[in-house]
Amino acid sequence: MNDTASYLSIKDIHLHFGGIRAIQGVGFDVRKSEVFSIIGPNGAGKTSMINVISGFYRPTQGQIQFDGVDRTHYRPEQVARLGFARTFQNIALFRGMSTLDNIMTGRLLKMKQNFLSNAFYLGRSQREEMEHREYVEHIIDFLEIQAIRKIPVGRLPYGLQKRVELARAIAMEPKVLLLDEPMAGMNLEEKEDMARFILDVNDEWGTTMLLIEHDMSVVMDLSDKVMVMDYGEKIAQGTPDEVRVDPVVIRAYLGDT
Repeated sequence: MNDTASYLSIKDIHLHFGGIRAIQGVGFDVRKSEVFSIIGPNGAGKTSMINVISGFYRPTQGQIQFDGVDRTHYRPEQVARLGFARTFQNIALFRGMSTLDNIMTGRLLKMKQNFLSNAFYLGRSQREEMEHREYVEHIIDFLEIQAIRKIPVGRLPYGLQKRVELARAIAMEPKVLLLDEPMAGMNLEEKEDMARFILDVNDEWGTTMLLIEHDMSVVMDLSDKVMVMDYGEKIAQGTPDEVRVDPVVIRAYLGDT
């Protein structure tokens, strides 16, 4: 695949809930290894779009193609097996489990041994778990969370919980990573750390990323391309420099002067 080819193609997506039209005719293309951000005011349809891409919502109309394959009607587990992982707007971790064990859950789709082997922790199962733990330890080092690896995540500060959730998503070895407001509720230092880690993941593994984020300074610094939504429609798309001066975007955020 060349640098200009579409890796993920979203075509004319509509999403209706009864009489509510959450998304209306939105389409865009994401290149491999690109950081593509979706921004817009509250209620614009950003998270709904992520839910469509992850398979959680089935679009009323439209098509999703990934690496040349039509995966419009794939269920969430099929989408995950295809190489999609996500973080959530509201943290979705197992609060009573340690950081290490939470990240290990991201390896479940990679495990090949049967239930009986896992239940009795037999030879192949034991070797497989050691390999997965080794991979998870690499992620723990990569995200600089060695000191909290054995601590239950429910006892961690909010910013570190967000980092653990990112680690769990990375543990799936995703081809496409969907980040739904990964910096919401963080202070400035935590945002700077998270932004650095997102860029490091993109650089280390070449992971394609779709990012929803309200902090415009973060979006403009991280993104290769930005799409703007308002009331379920796409109103602009381009480079960060193009989007930040677009009068339609300015009007959507600030209103008419």
